[in-house]
Amino acid sequence: MIIKNGYRHTVRKGTNLLKAQPFSCILKTVFYTQRCDYCFNNGKLLKCSGCRYAHYCNRDCQRDAWNIHKMECINLNRIAPRVIPDAARLMARIIVKLNQGGGEERGYYTDDSYRKFKDLMSHYSDLKQDETRMEHFTSLCGVLFEFMGKSELPNPAELMGIYGRMCVNSFNILDHDMNSIGVGIYLAPSIIDHSCRPNALAVFEGTTIIIRALEDVPRFDWTKIKISYIDLMNSKDTRQAELLNTYYFLCDCEKCKEPEPVVEAALCPEAACAKTCNINEKKCIHCGEEISEDFWKNFEDTRDFTAHHLQDMKTMAYLDISKMCLKRQKGVFHPLNLQHVRTTESAFDAAVSLEYWEEAEFYALQLIPGYLHYYDFAHPLTGLLYLMLGKIQLHLEKIKEALGTLKTANSILLITHGEKHSLIRESLRPLLSQAIAETRGISN
Repeated sequence: MIIKNGYRHTVRKGTNLLKAQPFSCILKTVFYTQRCDYCFNNGKLLKCSGCRYAHYCNRDCQRDAWNIHKMECINLNRIAPRVIPDAARLMARIIVKLNQGGGEERGYYTDDSYRKFKDLMSHYSDLKQDETRMEHFTSLCGVLFEFMGKSELPNPAELMGIYGRMCVNSFNILDHDMNSIGVGIYLAPSIIDHSCRPNALAVFEGTTIIIRALEDVPRFDWTKIKISYIDLMNSKDTRQAELLNTYYFLCDCEKCKEPEPVVEAALCPEAACAKTCNINEKKCIHCGEEISEDFWKNFEDTRDFTAHHLQDMKTMAYLDISKMCLKRQKGVFHPLNLQHVRTTESAFDAAVSLEYWEEAEFYALQLIPGYLHYYDFAHPLTGLLYLMLGKIQLHLEKIKEALGTLKTANSILLITHGEKHSLIRESLRPLLSQAIAETRGISN
C-alpha cells in the first residue's frame, strides 16, 4: 500500500497504486465462445453443460464462477436461443450478489479506507432527467423481469440506484491490445477522479484492474490521482460532451482550459511555412500568407468528406478509403489535425489486417507524432504502436530499426504495465530478445 499509518509516501512513475478484483463483471457477448466467462483468458474452453452458453478455461474457473452463475445458468437455458443483453446480464449479476450479502463487501484503497457498493455514486436525480438513460432503464427492467422473475428484483427505486451505479462506475475491461472485452464494477478504484491530463491509468490482467502511476507523485493523496474515463484522442468539445452525457460532469483540468490550435488546423498554403493555420482567419499568423476562398472551400470539402468516411469506418477500417481521404488531405490538413491522425490510424489498422507490412510500417511512422501529441509518451496505446511497429520491422528484416523501436516500446510499457505484466513477458520480451540476437548476428 502507498499510505501506511496515515503517512503519505512518494511514489515513482510506473508504481502500482492499487490492484483490485471486480465486484461484478461480464464478458461481452461477442467473445462468449472465445474467452473464459470467469477469468476472460482465451484458449481451449469447456462449455457449461447447463446453459451451453458460458465457457470456461477449466473446472477451477467454472467452480469459482458457480456462486453467481448458478442463478443465471437456469435462466440462460430457459430463454435460449435468445441472448440477454450485456447490460442486463451485468445488472442481474449485481442483483444476485447483493441478494447474497455482497453489499457488505469492502474495496480498500488505503489500509483502513474502503468503499462498499452503496458508496458508489448513482446520480439518481441526473438519471431521472436523462431521457435516453430512462428509456434504457425501462427496457432493462422488462428484460430482467422476464430473465429473473419479479421475486428476485428489488423495488423500483433500489433498481434504479443499482442501474445508476452500474452506468456511472463501470470500467471497460481491456485486453492486451486495449480492446474492450468486458465490463466490470470495481469498488476501490471508483474513488479515482477523471482528468484529460491524467497522472495514472488503469490496465488489466484478465479481470484484475491495476492502477499505475504515470508520473512521480511527491506526496501521495488519492484526491490528486487522476485517470482518464474517455478516449483522449478527441477535441475538447467532444470530450466534454462525452463526460457530461455519460458521467454528468464537465472536466476543468488544465488541458481543457488550454487552446487547441491543431485539432482542426489547416496546413499553411505557403509551402515554405508549413505551420498550423486557422482556416477561419484571413491570413496565416506565422507568415502572413493569405487564405484564399478556394483554399477555404477545399478545406471545408475535405473535412466533410473525411468525416463521412471516418463515420463509415468506425467498425471496420478500409485501406482504399483511408488512402483516398489521405490523398484529399495532403497539403490541406496539418499533420496533427485530428481527422488526419484518425485517418492515418485507419490506414494503419487496415494495412495490418491485410498484412501489407511495408504500408503498415509507413503508416505507423506517420501515426507516431499524432499519438505522442494526443496520448502523450507514457500511454498504453503509444507503447502498443511502437511494439507493433517493432514487430513489423522485424518481419521486414529491418533489424536495427526494430531494435530501436522495441526499446522505445519497452521504456513506455514498463511505465504503463510493469515488468511482471503478461504483455511484457509474453509479447515484448521475446521480440526484444529476437531483435538483440539478430543484431548481434549482423555485427558478427
